[in-house]
Amino acid sequence: MLDRILLEDFRNHATTAIEGTARFNLLVGDNGAGKTNVLEALSLLAPGRGLRRAALGEMARGDGTGGFAVSARLGDDTALGTAMRSTQPGRRVVHGNGADIPAVRLGEWLSVAWLTPAMDRLFADSAGARRRFLDRLVLALEPGHAALAARYDAALRERNRLLAGEADPDPLWLDGIEAQLAESGEALVAARLRVVIALDQALTATPAQPFARPSLSYASETGADLAAALHTGRRRDRAAGRTLSGPHRDDLAVTLAAKRRAAADCSTGEQKAMLIAIVLAHAALLDPARPRVLLLDEVAAHLDPVRRAALFERLRAVPGQYWLTGTETAPFAEILGEAAVWEVREGAVSRV
Repeated sequence: MLDRILLEDFRNHATTAIEGTARFNLLVGDNGAGKTNVLEALSLLAPGRGLRRAALGEMARGDGTGGFAVSARLGDDTALGTAMRSTQPGRRVVHGNGADIPAVRLGEWLSVAWLTPAMDRLFADSAGARRRFLDRLVLALEPGHAALAARYDAALRERNRLLAGEADPDPLWLDGIEAQLAESGEALVAARLRVVIALDQALTATPAQPFARPSLSYASETGADLAAALHTGRRRDRAAGRTLSGPHRDDLAVTLAAKRRAAADCSTGEQKAMLIAIVLAHAALLDPARPRVLLLDEVAAHLDPVRRAALFERLRAVPGQYWLTGTETAPFAEILGEAAVWEVREGAVSRV
């Protein structure tokens, strides 16, 4: 479990220390007090840009030093941390047990997933938003996914740069870039497919109620041979100035199983219930060899008592550490006896 958590000059937190955590951890306070900021800080202990996908400069406290730091202990023998130093704005540093490490390696120590109110419109959002959501699910299960995605993105940028140039690109140079793109792209798709299939199977085994049960599939316009698609699409892609084939254009397709209706066409309540069902099923798939942390922002606020009870029951069934936020403790009455509770007020956190 994460413990001895320290936030320095992060968002509205000047210095916040959280110690004595439990399996269930509840942050309670008014809107704007800084509860979600704590969850965002914890999300930075995973590869990527955190649950808000914010620029580093946005995370530094407005009247602080110009930088920020987040650190935590994982068990008794592992220290993890990340920071932006005021002397190097825009550059994130990450350390594990005191040594600087690439951010992608954070996933080797810890599996982190989250659910926030901003994700409620995921199914009506862009395909890009759903790809990022899917890649976050994959990353929590397969830590090497971050490096794989980075290789693909680097090759994609290079191909797009060549295609957008005034002169015709060297065909042999394009051959090499496309070979790299195809290799990493096909591996990227394979990883996504593994997770989508595993999740869909897990969801099929869950009750249809009280959370609406979704059905998942991977939507791709690219055939099995990405290298061939890239080669034959050169003229089209050059005219467009970008690559129009590949996993960077794929989508996660979600339907409400009981009604066989696309998630985007379902009610707001059904969409939220399906999202919760996906996140809970994913948590159960996480590797027990790596500590599991699930960040749930305002997740109980709009659930009726039956769904709240079902949520807590499913969380109890899956080993892991859970962080939940709310404006009051009443919705969490069922777990208060087993939770560590903190009050958050104007960027200050105190144990209740």
